[in-house]
Amino acid sequence: MSRVSPATTPDNLHAVRELMTTMGQKARRVARSLASTTGGVRNAALLAMANGLEAAKADILAANAQDVKQAQLDAIAPAMISRLTLTEKKIAAMATCVREVAGQVDPVGQTMEAYDRPNGLRVEKRRVPIGVVGIIYESRPNVTTDAAALCLKSGNACILRGGKEVVNTNRVLGSIISQALESVGISPDAVQLVATTDRNAVTALVQAEGLVDVVIPRGGESLIRAVVEQATVPVIKHYKGVCHIYIDRDADADMAVKVAVSAKVDGYMVCNAAECLLVHKDMAGQVLPRLAMEFRKAGVQMRSDSRSLGLLQNAKLATDADWGQEYLDLIVAIRQVNSIDEAIAFINQYGSGHTDAIITRGITAANKFVMEVDSASVMINASTRWADGYEYGLGAEIGISTDKIHARGPMGAADLCTYKFIVTGAGHIRQ
Repeated sequence: MSRVSPATTPDNLHAVRELMTTMGQKARRVARSLASTTGGVRNAALLAMANGLEAAKADILAANAQDVKQAQLDAIAPAMISRLTLTEKKIAAMATCVREVAGQVDPVGQTMEAYDRPNGLRVEKRRVPIGVVGIIYESRPNVTTDAAALCLKSGNACILRGGKEVVNTNRVLGSIISQALESVGISPDAVQLVATTDRNAVTALVQAEGLVDVVIPRGGESLIRAVVEQATVPVIKHYKGVCHIYIDRDADADMAVKVAVSAKVDGYMVCNAAECLLVHKDMAGQVLPRLAMEFRKAGVQMRSDSRSLGLLQNAKLATDADWGQEYLDLIVAIRQVNSIDEAIAFINQYGSGHTDAIITRGITAANKFVMEVDSASVMINASTRWADGYEYGLGAEIGISTDKIHARGPMGAADLCTYKFIVTGAGHIRQ
């Protein structure tokens, strides 16, 4: 039988809002003390969390099996069930991520820059925690531990609101996190999981001005847009990943085919998968037939501009809607361009500012692409699939931002800090 959230009555709505206000107040109180906790104590909590994940492996898998079974009964999309499902290997990877975050340099209190003014004042710019971070996400249980670890590392309290499809798994993970915090003397209010599946909890969280400092949604475009529309607190987000690979006139053909196929096929349901290939007209004859053959083997549908159709067996003619489309499926758009300038203009028009790549042997072309493509991550001779916090050495990521203010690209612990100025004088007065 499908699990259905009860209709929200006025009494229910009031109770949900009260719940979120109480959680926000608890988070605000603990955030003040957490900011002054030593890095050693926070790291000890993270290591206890990693050990707890491994020790409670059987409990996590049992709870996750309940969630997966319910998701199947609810006819949730196979891609979401895949992200929801945990294995022993995935739990081990979650623990590894937490340990890697613990092993990083403590960002809290880092001096970003310091200088002396001619009048003798010493000016220092120092990293400090943001305060209270709200995370809203869907089916991935690893987001729970990644978010908790990164917020804790950066001295932030957090409120985590996962989707209803992961409620049982999150209940166990939340217990593990609380025990880890308590084991080192940190209040469990530093990481709170929203227990209710009522959607009004999301609205209350994103409108908790004065209690929540920033919200980060992770999930599909519809979820993120809904959060942005409702939020009155700042939101860090990316709506979608429309990632391009441009194969330049001076590309190595073998490399171009290998990278383009892998970027589309390996993990096609994620936001850093390539959705569109742009091929310089001088390389079209060398790479398009080979790409077509590899894509056919992998079951990829090709949607092509008219002048490439003859080189792509079984491709369909693309429509205007295919340019700028995030498929999250085994579908790829392909288009010939006359120059690198045309490729860059196309990417800046149709891309989402997430990740774009150039395949080239030309240093001048690579530099031009890097300078002129307006995206959070730009790759040279590498797959767009590398755009990931773990792969960037961040241990994990709280999310990927295509915003240009505060944070951009995969966000690690340091990106969950803001900064303050510390000015030291010797009785200075301003006249």
